[in-house]
Amino acid sequence: MSANENRYETAVARYFEAWNADGAEALAKAVAAAWTADGGYTDPLADVRGHDAIAAVIAAAHEQFPGFVFRPAGPVDGHHDIARFTWELVNPTDGSAPVAGSDVITLTEDARIRTVSGFLDRLPAPE
Repeated sequence: MSANENRYETAVARYFEAWNADGAEALAKAVAAAWTADGGYTDPLADVRGHDAIAAVIAAAHEQFPGFVFRPAGPVDGHHDIARFTWELVNPTDGSAPVAGSDVITLTEDARIRTVSGFLDRLPAPE
């Protein structure tokens, strides 16, 4: 694995640690480890900057889907300071994944995230 490939894998692993963190303290710590202080997160439902705002977006997802976990849905691909990957939000009880998406991240040299551009590829049907 090249140094860049390792950097992409490290950044994405930290990203999933943040999205799967349990509790406010663990979430804050995981977000700080994954993102730069002025890092951003943008998807169709959010456009935020900074650790507190990113943690709030993640906490809101946990409130909407309690007990669900985010997991990779394929390999990480990257070049230069950019990586992309797909993910699913999975119900560990029955294995269903009502939400899926793909994200593009920009990175620093130390594999911290500067920005996330997220796309929602699958959403639950409206009730």
